[in-house]
Amino acid sequence: MTLPFTVPGLSEEQAEKSIAILQNRLSQEQEAALVLKHAHWNVTGPNFIAVHEMLDPQVDVVLAQADETAERIATLGGSPDGTPDAIVRNRSWKSLDLKGRGSTEEYIKALIDYYDVFITDDRKAIAELDELDVVSSNIIQDHVQALELFQWFLRSHIA
Repeated sequence: MTLPFTVPGLSEEQAEKSIAILQNRLSQEQEAALVLKHAHWNVTGPNFIAVHEMLDPQVDVVLAQADETAERIATLGGSPDGTPDAIVRNRSWKSLDLKGRGSTEEYIKALIDYYDVFITDDRKAIAELDELDVVSSNIIQDHVQALELFQWFLRSHIA
């Protein structure tokens, strides 16, 4: 790929590697927003309203993270791919185990597991980006901080 431009201080090779990492993160962020909304619609049983209402702000934050990641890709001279095909093509993570209606406890446990993978993948991206582009690394670090908080909310809810 030949970039039309990149940011000062980064080589084209560094930018291309950073873009590839960020594209993977963008795809997982987009999927996470869909997964969280799916859970929001399908939780049932005790504490339904608390869980239902807890998930919407998480959807909003993850969508904002995806937007920030996509804009960083563009800033580096890349073209963010936000299509459903990109989510599937870039998936290197385990998908959500639950489909359809489920208890709040089932969904919370599944989301905790989903966040485990999401956060781990983001931390791997941070380690790689630290060597390539500290600005991109800092963006993903901020994302992890929010994801860890959301996972703590979920863990605390069933503790």
